[in-house]
Amino acid sequence: MTDSDALMWTIEKDPLLRSTITAVMMLDAPPDEKRLRHLLERGTRLVPRMRQRVRGNPYSIAPPRWEVDPNFDLDYHLRWVRAVGDRDLRSVLDMAQPMAMQGFDRARPLWETMVVSDLADGGAALIMKIHHAITDGVGAVQIALVLFELERDAALEEMPDAPAAEVLGQVSRFVDAFQHEQRRGLGIAKRLPSVAAAAASAALADPLGSAKRLSETASSVARLAAPAADPLSPIMKGRSLSMHFDTVSLSLPEAKAAAKAAGGRLNDAFLAATAAGLRRYHEELGHPTDHVRISMPINIRDASDPEQTGNHFAPARFPLPLDLREPQAAMAAISELVRAERAEPALALVDPLAVVLNRLPTSVTTGLFGAALRGIDVVASNVPGAPFQLFTAGASIRSMFALGPMAGSAVNVTLLSYLDEVHIGINLDPAAVTEPDRFVAAYRAGWDEILAAGPA
Repeated sequence: MTDSDALMWTIEKDPLLRSTITAVMMLDAPPDEKRLRHLLERGTRLVPRMRQRVRGNPYSIAPPRWEVDPNFDLDYHLRWVRAVGDRDLRSVLDMAQPMAMQGFDRARPLWETMVVSDLADGGAALIMKIHHAITDGVGAVQIALVLFELERDAALEEMPDAPAAEVLGQVSRFVDAFQHEQRRGLGIAKRLPSVAAAAASAALADPLGSAKRLSETASSVARLAAPAADPLSPIMKGRSLSMHFDTVSLSLPEAKAAAKAAGGRLNDAFLAATAAGLRRYHEELGHPTDHVRISMPINIRDASDPEQTGNHFAPARFPLPLDLREPQAAMAAISELVRAERAEPALALVDPLAVVLNRLPTSVTTGLFGAALRGIDVVASNVPGAPFQLFTAGASIRSMFALGPMAGSAVNVTLLSYLDEVHIGINLDPAAVTEPDRFVAAYRAGWDEILAAGPA
């Protein structure tokens, strides 16, 4: 594992910090079972991480390693059930909730899929949960493109060879860990002279500027790592292991037009609508507040990197203003705020910081993360989805919802665009958001405020 991925794995010693991504896809017809099995089997061979389990060693000097599961069984990861209740989207979300709350079997690859058939409209649903240690939101979309098809009746592609399974013994694990650390050390050693030379050159050319940049970086790291155990919200303070899923869907062109009217982009409209919805919810419950603390993953994935797996984001954490009532002014102010967060020097040091944290005892690392994450009120993620129609096993995908992990927060809102729609998955901790229906209505009204700022 990379050190960033290993952190997500190890901090789950505290169940509140679990990092499970859940995706819900609504289909226009039941998928063909044989065809779906072929797609998933092929997908696990094209993306070997989907066949790998995590193997750690309490005495190892290296992070846990990915290892192909010699007992991989697709029947464990793919299950079929019939819809219950009203057999609609709400029923599917109710079925997805307990699935998402359950921890993964750590002896197996970290993903599961459930097909829900017999929906009232004749369609079906596909629920997939995957551990964040496998990939981030952007990578998950790339993995999905491997698993899905571009035509309803696309020809089945040839099945590639399965990755070879090699289970290392205890001695081999120690050797592998030592070699891993040796390679890491050599890499650092090779980079060190050029980095040191560049730093020395910069210091000689501009000593005051270099000192200032060093001070700014140190201050940025302090802000990134500072504990914030207390939420800013006066009402969303409770935390539990329970989840409540909901969704909001709206027009992608309208959302982009509203953002453009304020000189911004879709993410600015998303965050401004989130702020407006939170403001409304707090006011309706009689506890208005000026700010909540938000965590927003910033994608640092290299566009030229074809790797779908692994995490390539840096977590920004900052107060989100709720007192900006004019939509265009709110989008402009939030855009400037996010721009400043993206420029934080500490974001470039996430991987080196992860190296340090992974060398601490697990209980210490978990405690540090718990202190930093439990004070987050809302996590907001914006994931670009497919702008073209997708199919799976003979069924057309009507809509897609990503329900991100709360990881100690009260709320996670994840925007996933698909075709010409915006689909927002809302994951609420019912101990924090005690009136979920009221929250979702307020959130939808917040979006209405932003959309009204677009062209008539």
